[in-house]
Amino acid sequence: MAERVLSTRELNRAVLARQHLLEPSTVSIAQTLRAISGLQAQYAPSMYVGLWSRMGDFERDELTRALERRTVVQATLMRVTIHLVARRDFWPFALATRQARRELWLRSMRKDATAAQLEQLAARLRAYLAEHGQISRKQLDALVGKPHAIGVGLWLDLVRVPPSGTWERRRADLFAPAEQWIGAPPDMTAEEAAAQLVRSYLAGFGPASNADISSYTGLPRRELAPACERLKLRTFRSEDGDELLDLPRAPLPDPEQPAGVRFLPTWDATLLVHARRARILPEQHRPKIFHVRNPHSDAVFLVDGAVAGTWKHRDAKVELHPFEKLDGATLRELRAQADRLADFHA
Repeated sequence: MAERVLSTRELNRAVLARQHLLEPSTVSIAQTLRAISGLQAQYAPSMYVGLWSRMGDFERDELTRALERRTVVQATLMRVTIHLVARRDFWPFALATRQARRELWLRSMRKDATAAQLEQLAARLRAYLAEHGQISRKQLDALVGKPHAIGVGLWLDLVRVPPSGTWERRRADLFAPAEQWIGAPPDMTAEEAAAQLVRSYLAGFGPASNADISSYTGLPRRELAPACERLKLRTFRSEDGDELLDLPRAPLPDPEQPAGVRFLPTWDATLLVHARRARILPEQHRPKIFHVRNPHSDAVFLVDGAVAGTWKHRDAKVELHPFEKLDGATLRELRAQADRLADFHA
């Protein structure tokens, strides 16, 4: 039987639905994060806005409390990038990507660091944490040297500790050992952990190609094959003929399902290249959002499931900057949501 071909619009609605950008989540923050495979959190307010866009009646203090209660955690995970994830997902994601993260860091450092040097520095950091429990970024710089402060955390699993990395104190500059903060890792192999990570990615962003999965997870494609085999995935084809993988019975909404306006923060993962097939960020607008003079990207709003402009919170208001002229009904809907978002910032 020929594989079903999914249109770009079908892929668009699939990702929007799985990211709770069609219908808001009504479950807890941790459950929502598990459903969407976490949120990027390089800039702390982005994860708050990301959840506001995806959850009904979300309030800022809810996330800060969840971080304090340790039901969710911030840590450097996929692609050596800070992510906000559910506590239950931290260890599978960390174990799956540990070696890939280390190799990526060593390549970026070139000859400025070796694995042996970072292992020695990690032992020094482990001894410090055994005595003190936590360490600030300033103390970490002094202990291991500023060039190695992030890299050493790839040889010793660390999490960001609140109140750092929150709306109230945005710099994520306080660290603790993951084992101390959320408990010891489960008894699982890297391959088993990779299968959980792939399952999470497809649940939040599928259907997707092997290249998409590799781009998001940072895992080489050769390591994805055994993980995918464990999951017994179904397959589709894109309009370009690429093979797309997906979880059995994962939702594929009606491509004509309406998509209301949505506001997304900087670095929202739906805009990155691993989700390019869904055209949430139309290619003609990509250079406006990501370019060398704008390393943090822009916050954007969606109309009918696609980026139609940028927004900025300024002087207690949310300013709208559409790329093209919008009809009156859409503008009214955008302004109503912008007022809600301004209240969220207040």
